[in-house]
Amino acid sequence: MTATHALEAIFFDIDDTLFSTTAFAEKARRNAIDAMIRAGFRADRRVALRELKEIISEFSSNHGQHFDKLLQRLPARMSAGINPVILVASAVMGYHRTKYSDLKPFPEIEALLIALGAHPLTLGVITDGRAVKQAAKLLWLDLYQYFHPEAIFISDQIGISKPNKKLFAKACSKTGIKPARTIYIGNDPIQDVDAANAAGMTSVLVRRKGIQVRPEGATKPDYEINDLTELAPILKDDFAIDVVL
Repeated sequence: MTATHALEAIFFDIDDTLFSTTAFAEKARRNAIDAMIRAGFRADRRVALRELKEIISEFSSNHGQHFDKLLQRLPARMSAGINPVILVASAVMGYHRTKYSDLKPFPEIEALLIALGAHPLTLGVITDGRAVKQAAKLLWLDLYQYFHPEAIFISDQIGISKPNKKLFAKACSKTGIKPARTIYIGNDPIQDVDAANAAGMTSVLVRRKGIQVRPEGATKPDYEINDLTELAPILKDDFAIDVVL
């Protein structure tokens, strides 16, 4: 694809685009169950993890009482004699401790954002999820500093969720940038690519090794890359933006 217009903004998804949400979540959940077991929970780790994943699938990752439900669903003998709030608190602490050690952006992300910052581009985020939770990820990852403070759009805060193109149109409207002059980068063919295409943005799908890509959408991305280092030649060849990584 060769652009026939100037590029003014690049928007990013967060989860599995800026960092491996999949790998982090799996490790954090394991650490949470291990913390419960250390606090006296008499459950087989594999059984507890399998049940926890089922709970998350049923109630979504944003549900606030995963571990309470885990205790409700597993046999009472596994937690007999232990105050359940201690087990839940142990799980929450185990999960959050993982943020200190493992919540890091993909290796190329910071260098890319620094390089992009040398150009007159608005860098922003369009993401699904709870407002505080998604905002906290940007802070934990230490990436907030690279984005325009008025170009962060979170579905829960806006009241529009992916793949509704209105979320993407709202981001363009609020920043005063025409969709045709923006790029959107995400890892989901439906939530990211179809929605960005419908809004008139240039879409980039990241198919990163080790991260499962969901079923194909109704439309094709304008570009497909394996990691964000591959964005640099696209910007140079099709948008005359020379990004040095």
